[in-house]
This record gives sequence, C-alpha cells and structure tokens, in this order.
Amino acid sequence: MLQISHLSKRFGQRQALSDLSLSLLPGEIYGLLGPNGAGKTTALNMLCGLIKPDSGEILIQGQPVSEATKRIVGVMPQQNLLYQSLTCAETLSFLARIYGLNKQDMQKQVQSCLSAVNLADRANSVVGDLSGGMQRRLSLAAAIIHRPKLVVLDEPSTGLDIEARYEVWELIRSLKQQGVTVLLTTHLLDEVERLCDRIGIIKQGKLLAEGTLEVLRSRIPAAEVVMIETDDEVGAIAIAKSHGFTPRRYGNELAFWVPELLELPELLSRFSGITVESISRHRIGLEHIYLEITQEHLKEKPLLEAGQTEVGQSEVSQSVQPI
Repeated sequence: MLQISHLSKRFGQRQALSDLSLSLLPGEIYGLLGPNGAGKTTALNMLCGLIKPDSGEILIQGQPVSEATKRIVGVMPQQNLLYQSLTCAETLSFLARIYGLNKQDMQKQVQSCLSAVNLADRANSVVGDLSGGMQRRLSLAAAIIHRPKLVVLDEPSTGLDIEARYEVWELIRSLKQQGVTVLLTTHLLDEVERLCDRIGIIKQGKLLAEGTLEVLRSRIPAAEVVMIETDDEVGAIAIAKSHGFTPRRYGNELAFWVPELLELPELLSRFSGITVESISRHRIGLEHIYLEITQEHLKEKPLLEAGQTEVGQSEVSQSVQPI
C-alpha cells in the first residue's frame, strides 16, 4: 500500500531524514514512534505532498505522491484544523464536495462518519462550540469522509478522555477490518501496543528498528523486568549482577532484566542481604524496548544521578541508562 524508499531531507544544517525506508501492507496498522525531532512530521508532510524529499521516493498504491494520491489518503493532523464557524455536518459536507462525492452519497457518508465518531447528535452544532475532545473526533471523521485507502493519524488521542479514546481505538480497528491501511504516530505507548500490527522506531531521521511487538521484545535478552526500591542500590546492583541480572535505571527507578521468570518469594530471597522496600515484576513492554533502542548511545556514558529525569509510564518521556 505504502512504500517509502531511501528518503532523505535536510533543512539547513539539520538532517531531518536520513535514508528512511519502510513499507505498509494493505489493511495494516503501523505505528511510527520516535522522540520529538525524530523526523516523523517531516515524513508525514512528504507523504501528504506538502514538502519534497531531497532524495528517495514515496509510492502510494504504486503511484508517486501527486494530486491523484491525495484522493486515496486521509489525514488527521496533530492539531485540529477545522472551520470554527461551520457546523459538524457542514464541515464534512464541504470536505466531501472537495473530494468529489455526489450529493446523495455525500449525505449518507456525512451521517455515517458522524455516527462513527459518536457525533451524530451534534451534526448541527457549531464546531467552535464543541469541546476539544469532540473537535478531535470530528477531525477523525474529516480524515475518512472520502473513504481513503490509507489513513494517517498524527496523535489521534490528543485531548481525549479515556472513554473517547477507547471509542477512537475501536474506530481505528474497524478501519483495519474494512481493509484500510493506517499509519499511526503517537506518544502513547499503550495505544501502539493495543492497536499496531507492526512498529517502526525512528530517531534523528533514521529507522532504528521495525517489527511486531514480539519481534522487538526479542531485542531485550530477558524474561521480565523487575523494579526494586531500596536504600542500598549499590548493594542491590552487586547482588543482581552476581545472579546474572542486567541492571537498568528508568528515570529514577532501579530495574533489572531477569533472564528467567521468578516468583516474588524467590526474587526476595535473591536480595536477602539488603533491605528491600518494594519489588515488582513487569512484562517487557514497548516502553522498555523503545527506551533501549533510542538511547543506546547512553551505554558508553556514566550513570546519571537518580531522579535527574522524571518518569512517565505511558508516554515516551523517560530515559534509560545502563549501570
């Protein structure tokens, strides 16, 4: 469905993309992850025909980006770009006309899209009177009004409460069931874990890793991650290393990669020589994978002081450091 080959782009002295290649299969949900400034927005802008690459090629259904491909691509931008004085129905009708839908089909599709995002009862509401979450859902409806084959969702859950987020997730899954290909960028790692068939991780314009969640998990040589809170971190690290555990620090939290699944009593017995205030077991998640892949350069640097970086559980905002 989508083929990106050896894409490069420079803005002045900054290399935004560097030989980026990836492909999306029909009906696939593909999550593109990366820190701010990684090149995600640049790649999306090229996909939409807003900027041109210095080198490389983008093919959508075998066609280079053009006016023709715009009709098979739907885009939900990170910010809501909506006419605040129009009603919800008028907004979608306006976009439907731009895409060439006839009047009868347009009316049916407007109602269908509003229902899909649970805004059918707000069809005649002025956009400017809607909450931020409702405007976000209307942006999603706008992205699919013309029945695109490829939908680009840039931070689709921004501004949504938990109930609305689940509704959006169900709509994204329904797009997949209809054979629509979805390219998703987000900072919510649980969103990627729940929705995406494959995941690509980029940094500084380069694709660092790609694959299913299980394939990416294999990059961390451990059965699980164990988090420990203790006043004797030096002692804990020494004990852990003697048992073959690999120490890591996620923000200000001390963690260990454990090569085998151990019950809590067994884990506590391994650290019997120190006082452990708390201990918990965690399955290797996308959070651990993402941090390990994007911050490999830290492996050659000394450990920073605990607490130097604030930890966020669901967003791409922590740092990981080997010990």
